[in-house]
Amino acid sequence: MKILLLTPPLTQLNMAYPATAQLTGFLKKQHIEVAQADLGIELIELLFKKENIRKVFELAGEQKLSKRLRIIQSNADFYIHNAEPIIAFLSGRDRTAALRFSRRDFWPVADKLPTEEDLEWAFGTIGNHDRAVHLCTFFIKDIAKLIQETIDPHFGLIRYAESLCIHLPEFEPLEIELSKPLPFTQQLCIDIFSKKIEEFNPEYVGFTVPFPGNLLSALRCAQWIKQNRPDIKTVMGGGFVNTELRQMTDTGIFKYMDFLTFDDGELPLLRILTNGEMVRTLSFENNEIVRHNFDSRENIPFSQWPAPDYKGLLENRYINMIELTNPMHAVWSNGQWNKMTLAHGCYWGKCAFCDGSLDYIGRFERTTAEALVDRIVQVVAQTGQTGFHFVDEAAPPALLRKLAEELIKRNVQISYWTNVRFEKSYNAELCYLLAKSGCVAVAGGLEVASERVLKLINKGITIETASEAMKNLSNAGIMTHAYLMYGFPTQTEAETIDSLENVRRLFENGWMHSAFWHRYAMTIHSPSGINPASVGAKSLQNKPNIFANNEIPFSTQPITNLEALGEALNLATYNYMNGTGYDIPVKKWFKARK
Repeated sequence: MKILLLTPPLTQLNMAYPATAQLTGFLKKQHIEVAQADLGIELIELLFKKENIRKVFELAGEQKLSKRLRIIQSNADFYIHNAEPIIAFLSGRDRTAALRFSRRDFWPVADKLPTEEDLEWAFGTIGNHDRAVHLCTFFIKDIAKLIQETIDPHFGLIRYAESLCIHLPEFEPLEIELSKPLPFTQQLCIDIFSKKIEEFNPEYVGFTVPFPGNLLSALRCAQWIKQNRPDIKTVMGGGFVNTELRQMTDTGIFKYMDFLTFDDGELPLLRILTNGEMVRTLSFENNEIVRHNFDSRENIPFSQWPAPDYKGLLENRYINMIELTNPMHAVWSNGQWNKMTLAHGCYWGKCAFCDGSLDYIGRFERTTAEALVDRIVQVVAQTGQTGFHFVDEAAPPALLRKLAEELIKRNVQISYWTNVRFEKSYNAELCYLLAKSGCVAVAGGLEVASERVLKLINKGITIETASEAMKNLSNAGIMTHAYLMYGFPTQTEAETIDSLENVRRLFENGWMHSAFWHRYAMTIHSPSGINPASVGAKSLQNKPNIFANNEIPFSTQPITNLEALGEALNLATYNYMNGTGYDIPVKKWFKARK
């Protein structure tokens, strides 16, 4: 039995999304013949070939352009001749190019480029490599913007067609899109994909769709299979499927996918491939959707998971990008961080806004620190990279302590960052131990930074304990990033302003290094979505959608201008991340946006 596992365009470009690597490691252990590919990074590498960038400018030249795009178009020769060298530099194949690309006068005049003063402030006089990466990122974004506005409106560097797929009550909009001719970028993707099929000749193709922005590309590839290789069976799983398609009654997707799998994919996929009794799987039989053991709790225990296997992905030339100069913010896109999980699910799992009823959050399992370090050593041997991003919902502090002790004991030297809860466990001693073992950064949910609403969302932390945790982490040399939220039911404008004041204080003290504000969304799998009245809200949805179900429209009091609040919060936080604006009273940010 042969299966090809694919990550459709586009996820992050600096390292592979971990799903196919984890499944590949598991299936190989079961003696299944498996290959994997990341179509996103391969698409970027092909797209930025000289001849394809020339084609992009030819196609764009046929359209009416905005002022910004006319400036880009006027410098077409510059983009065409520098595309391949810039990709070679960003992928680490030509590091000496940093001295050339870091010069501000190398680049054409453009209103989006930072000033020399901003570059000097961010990178100094010797930070040529990161300065060059930052400037090259603008080059990549220019091309992406040109493609999006003239050739393929769904194109994006991180998510493809996310605006189309982020709210899909029925399958018909996707069906309409799939009936259209392939844009140039999608044709390149299909060219890569068809060659993979020819080379490996699989009996099954499995697509991981972690985000709405991966869905259309997965369906395009599956469409090609049904038209050209109908003997191949198609399987789709991943975060989008798990979260949004559990209540699906629309049958449209089964024109392209033979099976949809839910929750941890190891056992459902193994059963499909070995003709066993299927679990947590949807198929289409006798003109109806069949739900195979959909409520089964049977799983491969987390302690029995093997190390991720990156074979098939290591040949890819992942690229570094730095969009914002903030060092903490840059870790998401700069550096080839191996992605791995320390524990299954969330050890807290009670937050009102979080999808705690889903298996990937609600079922908490752990393994030993010794087993985790064994996996780490195996991954380093595969990839040659000693940087790790542990992608847990929230890494348990007790496990982090044992992991740190084991890394130090075995003298396994890595750099790592992970997601945490800013709780009282992060005392000075633990933070020192984590830093000594290689922890360089953490990200965690501070959410509303308001005591009343923190209690309402059942976060299990206080402003005081979170501040102390962030202080201890920062004092140990560990950078901190905070996920923040606005627009939670019953949250007032005054509480939002107070939240920003707490954030300002944390930045000014040097205990918070970057942050991002998310607008609250009520989701069907969260405690607040299951019981909106518990948080002072009322659901406005009468019945489930026939295709995708995730966000629930709701009403609450008081009614506030959330768009203006979001603009003010993001503007203030952008300034704080760049070390400015601390002396501006927080209320002024909001007055300026009304």
